[in-house]
Amino acid sequence: MTLTRFVTKNAFRNKRRSILTVLSIGFSLLLLTFMMTLWHAFALEDGSAESAQRLVVRHRVSLTFTLPIYYRDKIRAIPGVVAVVPNSWFGGVYKDQKPENFFARFGTDPDEFFKVFPDAKMPEDQIKAWQRDRQGAIVSDSLAQKYGWKLGDRIVIQGDIYPVNLELYIRGIYHSDPDFKSLYFNSKYVEEAVSWFKGQAGTFDILADNPSDVSKIASTVDDMFRNSPQPTKTESEKAFGLEFVAMMGNVKAFILSICGAVLFATLLVSANTIAMSIRERTREVAVLKTLGFTKLRVLALFVGEAVALSIVGGLIGASLGRAMVFGFSHAPQMTFFPLRMTPAIWLMALGVSALVGLLSAAIPSYHASQVNIVDGLRHIG
Repeated sequence: MTLTRFVTKNAFRNKRRSILTVLSIGFSLLLLTFMMTLWHAFALEDGSAESAQRLVVRHRVSLTFTLPIYYRDKIRAIPGVVAVVPNSWFGGVYKDQKPENFFARFGTDPDEFFKVFPDAKMPEDQIKAWQRDRQGAIVSDSLAQKYGWKLGDRIVIQGDIYPVNLELYIRGIYHSDPDFKSLYFNSKYVEEAVSWFKGQAGTFDILADNPSDVSKIASTVDDMFRNSPQPTKTESEKAFGLEFVAMMGNVKAFILSICGAVLFATLLVSANTIAMSIRERTREVAVLKTLGFTKLRVLALFVGEAVALSIVGGLIGASLGRAMVFGFSHAPQMTFFPLRMTPAIWLMALGVSALVGLLSAAIPSYHASQVNIVDGLRHIG
């Protein structure tokens, strides 16, 4: 029998205990991988290369306040600004209030939208069709696939924030990575139907000439409108997205505290199980030593068994975590933060599971390797 085979058989000699240990580690790693994926999506996801060059201008007080549309021309004149486009959240209801029918809807300027968002790819003929049609709209390919939309289809969105129902026709289907999962229409539609919104915009999206210009443009814009009745707050696209996360509190501390608690609990469960298993095999250690097994070999056997159990649990947990992430990434509520488990997170989960097994077995395995043959054979337990 090879050493690897010996370790494998002993790791699962007590099937009930081994299965429970694997499941406990697997559940802990599932939670850990999911939380780390959340943190990666919120704070570490870089997005496309173009997103690093984009800024968002909003009202300094709140997103519920609008900005005058003439700010756009003033922002255009700032050195380093390539293009500026208004983006106004419409809200509204598509079909009904069910969560599965929720997606983002924005009013914008079709003539400059793709100048600011070049990472959204759409055929040129569809771009021109959208620009020609005041009732035209474009949707992401993921939304088109979800609802079975095709070019020319009619979509009706009932207004809630704005007292107008949008009757739109799909003129284009775009692709973006990461997925915007959004519908865009001509903001003039709402301006003409709602008198108090005429000449207003929810936010402005800016494309800078270079990522190094982003901070300079942000300070210039805010200084320009600092003393106006509608002061602005300008920040990078990533920082703007993180503000929504910040509304829930200190997400970073919350996620890290959960991860720490999960690791600590997993380590306790694993250490207790492995220590119990090793204590029961004191006489077996003495027999192995009489057969010529060295202290180092005995130590390696017990640590190998613990690590093998932990890695099996890690594989199960990481696999289930990947399935959970896939489910959440297709949930309507995750429109602005698409989740994606990266290979690094997967490998981190397996590394953590191996480390848990190693730390759990280190002390009891060392004590077992030091057992005297005579004392071990006399042991009853």
